[in-house]
Amino acid sequence: MAAMLKAKRNKERHFYVVHPLDDQPETKRSADDLGPMPMTRSVKWSLMALRGYLLTMGALVAYHVLCIAGVLGH
Repeated sequence: MAAMLKAKRNKERHFYVVHPLDDQPETKRSADDLGPMPMTRSVKWSLMALRGYLLTMGALVAYHVLCIAGVLGH
């Protein structure tokens, strides 16, 4: 994190950069305490559409691989 300090004598800005590995660690939240995430109806439909799209693309890739391997005889 970068911290900005003003020098009192000449009013110049000084930036002190702390590398993230040298910074103090943050406390992490437990995923067990968070509970389910609330979703609107549009978000649920979007996620179902994405799931359907990914399943379709996976099936097309599997079909293409089987065609190249000569299993389907095309």
